[in-house]
Amino acid sequence: MTVGTAEQIAPEIEVPAEARNFSVEDRVVIVTGAGQGIGRELARQFAAAGAIPVIADLGLENAQSVAKEITASGGKALPLVVDVAKKDSVDEMVAATLAKFGRVDVLINNASLFSNLAKRPFDQIPQAEWQRVMDVNINGVFFCSSAVVGSMRKNRFGRIINISSDSVHRGTKNYLHYVTSKSALIGMTNSLARELGAEGITVNCIRPGTVATEVAERAASLTPEVRQRNIDLQCIPRTIVPSDLAGLAMFLSTPAASFITGQTIACDGGYTHSF
Repeated sequence: MTVGTAEQIAPEIEVPAEARNFSVEDRVVIVTGAGQGIGRELARQFAAAGAIPVIADLGLENAQSVAKEITASGGKALPLVVDVAKKDSVDEMVAATLAKFGRVDVLINNASLFSNLAKRPFDQIPQAEWQRVMDVNINGVFFCSSAVVGSMRKNRFGRIINISSDSVHRGTKNYLHYVTSKSALIGMTNSLARELGAEGITVNCIRPGTVATEVAERAASLTPEVRQRNIDLQCIPRTIVPSDLAGLAMFLSTPAASFITGQTIACDGGYTHSF
């Protein structure tokens, strides 16, 4: 077996210097649902690393609050109101971002409906609730990805990161609409990666475990006993917190991750490994 450098093996391929660039400094990063929970922490961590997060949230007060946290720590942020389920609202958000910064480098599709959903058998889910979950969790990702791709194509650089859920792997019962929507994101990730790879745009998916956030759940299904059972099934036996996702999201956003696309990566402390 012959071993050599990349230049020796495939001399027609130029290995870019930025393949060793692990920085997100000055990258413009749209984080949907960034007014609370996982999105809030992702925005804070990206800002701390020198990126410029766009705090896109349905609630203006939440978005402004996160932006103030970031600017108070010396970072930059742009709070914007968006309803990802509405194409016009998404287009306005992206237009405002482009007007301010001239580009979108990274899109993190984090906004979703879950915490306010009632836990119930699938045949008792109201049609309106089913449709609203699909509108936000699936259509929202489609609208946001479609809106930013023009800027990414122009700059031959883009990172789209979808946030799925380990409920897809578990087949969590009594949340069929949520699990279905998060399953769809994996297929969307695979297909978008195929379409956009040749244009310098990667598309990946993060599948978190059960993350503890400040957002209360309506169904109160995560009792202390259930949380402990989940922790006991992890290889790393502790509660998962939003900052656990930040390192992975930032790495996938860097030039160094330019050859990683179409992947769904579990960030669950090894929970999946236990099966």
